[in-house]
Amino acid sequence: MTAAVWIAIGLLGVAVLLGLARIATATDAASRAIVGDLVYFSAIGILVLLGMIKESQAVVDAALLAALLGILATIALARIMTRGRR
Repeated sequence: MTAAVWIAIGLLGVAVLLGLARIATATDAASRAIVGDLVYFSAIGILVLLGMIKESQAVVDAALLAALLGILATIALARIMTRGRR
């Protein structure tokens, strides 16, 4: 299982790097926001996997809390970009 977790960490790391490159080349704010969410949640995935390897409940709990805050930030950004329309 450890090899599979390290492979997953590597794939998420590649997603973070590609996302950062895309943020640098994005033309509009919406693209940057979506790719920023990808980078954020990929980093949270890396934290969760590292917490699994180290068997640390505190790291996994902190990552879950960060994911919840990330979802709220995404919703808030969507409301801002649509100017409050539903």
